[in-house]
Amino acid sequence: MSSCSKRSLVLLEKCKNMKQLKQAHAQVFTSGLDNNTFALSRVLAFCSHPHQGSLIYACRVFERIQQPTVCICNTIIKAFLLHGKLNSTIHVFINMLHSGLSPDNYTIPYVLKACAALSSFSLGKMIHGYCSKLGLVFDIFVGNSLMAMYSVSGDMVAARHVFDEIPSLSAVSWTVMISGYAKMGDVDSARFFFDEAPEKDRGIWGAMISGYVQNNCFKEGLYLFRLMQLTDTVPDESIFVSILSACAHLGALDIGIWIHRYLSRQRLPLSIRLSTSLLDMYAKCGNLDLAKRLFDSMPERDIVCWNAMISGMAIHGDGISALELFSDMEKIGIKPDDITFVSLFSACSYSGMAYEGLQLLDKMCNVYKIEPKSEHYGCLVDLLSRAGLFEEAMVLMRRINNTWNGSEETLAWRAFLSACCNHGQGQLAELAAERLLRLENHSGVYVLLSNLYAASGKHTDVRRVRDMMKNKGADKAPGCSSVEIDGVVTEFIAGEKTHPQMAEINSVLEKMHMQLD
Repeated sequence: MSSCSKRSLVLLEKCKNMKQLKQAHAQVFTSGLDNNTFALSRVLAFCSHPHQGSLIYACRVFERIQQPTVCICNTIIKAFLLHGKLNSTIHVFINMLHSGLSPDNYTIPYVLKACAALSSFSLGKMIHGYCSKLGLVFDIFVGNSLMAMYSVSGDMVAARHVFDEIPSLSAVSWTVMISGYAKMGDVDSARFFFDEAPEKDRGIWGAMISGYVQNNCFKEGLYLFRLMQLTDTVPDESIFVSILSACAHLGALDIGIWIHRYLSRQRLPLSIRLSTSLLDMYAKCGNLDLAKRLFDSMPERDIVCWNAMISGMAIHGDGISALELFSDMEKIGIKPDDITFVSLFSACSYSGMAYEGLQLLDKMCNVYKIEPKSEHYGCLVDLLSRAGLFEEAMVLMRRINNTWNGSEETLAWRAFLSACCNHGQGQLAELAAERLLRLENHSGVYVLLSNLYAASGKHTDVRRVRDMMKNKGADKAPGCSSVEIDGVVTEFIAGEKTHPQMAEINSVLEKMHMQLD
């Protein structure tokens, strides 16, 4: 290879933008390397970059190659995948097969990712069969990609079969299986794979912690986080986000504050995602001031961040501040989404601002052209019911009854029943309770109705409802509360006396009662 040709290849490696790439590509041509596989693959590789590259230019280069190699096909397949052109990714793969080229262990993972993203699981299974014939299923990259594809489809039996076939597993293999089972809600199987993993890296720890949190096993997630800390494994952003979510649900403010201080001590940059998780945690743990302070200090905010702050204000019943923040958001040009309006309707509902909520509905539909979903209608039913506008709430529920699924309808009728009880609307409460009991045999329905009758002095009806509750087997779930002391969350269940310090707790409670008397 001449010195001029070598210089052209060096120029390709040093390119930082498309202008430089085109100049270097011209040098490649003049150097006689227009058919050089390495040079062409480097041109395509640069063009595949989702921000600095140009897919159009990459396609033009690829179309002029008369006999592309597997390496070149892999590069353009990757380019299409990175740019979200999933059908084109599969199209090039099929053309490879028709031209007699045999895909390798780099080709298959790209194509399987496209299949998973397109939900083309039948094609993914065909590729699995093709890989079996070629013996590629024993390759770790192909095997992990097959497991990931089956996990997305929810077929963990097939994923487990691939897992068992791979002779030499990697940490990614265990992570994929843990995440797959957790996504299906099978945290026990996920924990089995976690415990069986011979070595646990940050990805494996993160997958299991995230799995617990996603399945509402918040205490287990926090406990596992503590175990991870004992191994000196450094958490990443995803782990912190999961733990902050657990703290938010458990009210574990001390742990959330510790994470914030840890990030500051380590001088780790707070991304928008991490900052949003922190302010959401502060708001849900009852410290709205800290949430506001963090929100105001953020140099950049996306719609998720704005939604989290509006939601925090809604939780605290500060509807006026929520509407003011929404106005600020509009002024700087941030376009609200459907989640924004769910939070706003909730804020109006908690603050008794029915008129403002209906104004927002008009703006959502006519200004932002957002079609109301079942979540919006559920919030509106709650909004109208709390304001005592029962007739309007009933009209709304009848109008959209066919669009709700079972859980959404249940939540709407629960809100309606609760409001009826609070406003002393006995007949409407009975109607709502009757409808609810068709949807679920929940003790809360009986309790609300029983309390309403008791407040009205209808003791015969109280006994009737309690007998119904007993006959239907709707046992009342025991009350539960939790307290955080020195970063440890302890849960107490009504009637349970298994806590090792129960005697001391009762002694303190007795002293408190004496002082109150």
